[in-house]
Amino acid sequence: MKRRTKVVGALLLVPVAGGAALLAQMLRYGLSAKDEPSQMEHVLARTLRHYATPADLRNRPNPIRVTPETLAEARAHFADHCATCHGNDGRGQTAMGPNFYPKAPDMTLGETQNQSDGELFATIENGVRLTGMPAWGNGTAESAYGSWTLVHFIRHLPRITADEVAEMEALNPKNRGQVEQELREEQFLRGADLPQASGSREHH
Repeated sequence: MKRRTKVVGALLLVPVAGGAALLAQMLRYGLSAKDEPSQMEHVLARTLRHYATPADLRNRPNPIRVTPETLAEARAHFADHCATCHGNDGRGQTAMGPNFYPKAPDMTLGETQNQSDGELFATIENGVRLTGMPAWGNGTAESAYGSWTLVHFIRHLPRITADEVAEMEALNPKNRGQVEQELREEQFLRGADLPQASGSREHH
């Protein structure tokens, strides 16, 4: 009994010691998001993420059957909602992904792939506090269905093909510059006068 008490006490001291170390680091170096998370932060984050998943979800298998149609639907959903931060291939190498703290993960690797279906679903539905990961769930059956199909797509990411990535690029959200460029091209094809670029002048 004494040994068990000592083990529990030691386990409780780990987050306390880790929190003290993080506080000392913050006081010394500030809170820049440019820094890499320390090993202690990494361990604490993974542990908290695991236990933040509701117990009834943690080991729940995916209730949605995976089919080519399901993957196609999830691929389109991912391209429209997730790829801005995570990239179409899930590796996080986007304009935004590397600038989060922690950085958007490479979801093809074991740190993501080794999570249970329930843990991945909970992350999508509930988000992760103090990171850039938002909560996409709204408590409806439609939302849950979409999140479970995304779990299938995340499982597929290590085997995603170049053709699939190219297909997703057409479904990615467009910025203002892209929309304006498409409008100019459409006007040109219709034979309409193209608007002059800002700052240009006519020469007579």
